[in-house]
Amino acid sequence: MSHPNRERADRILDAAGELLLRMGYRKVAIDDVARAVGIGKGTVYLHWRTKELLFQALMMRESADLTDELLALIKADPAMILPHRMIPGSFLITHRRPLVMAMLRGNADMFGSLGDLALRKQQAEMGAHFEEVMLRRGLIRADVPHVTYALRAATLGFYFGDTVSDEFEGIPLEERAEVLAHLIRSAFEPPGEPDPAAVAEVAAELSSTLEELVSGFRNGIYAHDPAKAPG
Repeated sequence: MSHPNRERADRILDAAGELLLRMGYRKVAIDDVARAVGIGKGTVYLHWRTKELLFQALMMRESADLTDELLALIKADPAMILPHRMIPGSFLITHRRPLVMAMLRGNADMFGSLGDLALRKQQAEMGAHFEEVMLRRGLIRADVPHVTYALRAATLGFYFGDTVSDEFEGIPLEERAEVLAHLIRSAFEPPGEPDPAAVAEVAAELSSTLEELVSGFRNGIYAHDPAKAPG
């Protein structure tokens, strides 16, 4: 059952997201958010005691929605967890979320003190866990030196390349994802077809890890929900 407080919280977060993209974290005041939703400032504070908590909740919701998209893809096809599909899949989903892109790029102007979000740490841990499971099940080559570093460095170039130079900005996003897939497939995956049992096992393990991540995020978003407040 949806709660009116929850719906109002979501409207506040929607407005905060739009303002954040337009003005940047430092310039947005709780007043602006309240005005955009058509409520009083005090009502925003009912949900989140500080501006920082409000924007952390916004990023948790973005991360939860993004992870849900990834989960849906894995559910539809477990082979989605193969690195040459998972990494470009995440690349596309992330690029369609301007707030997540800004967070990833550590846009200080956009995020102020939120730049060192625990979310980033959590996502890095997830990536490391994913790679370790892949290696164990033979879905990533074991002969690549410093494979985690290599994989991360290769992938990050696709996220940050256009911040260094605009030389390739004419390449459409889908084509960039295809280039990324080709690179990951040829450099990091063993030749031949992957073992279906290994794919199924990793898909199940990764899905349950991602589901836990999402439920943690969703609980955090509304942690100060007035519906839960005593009295």
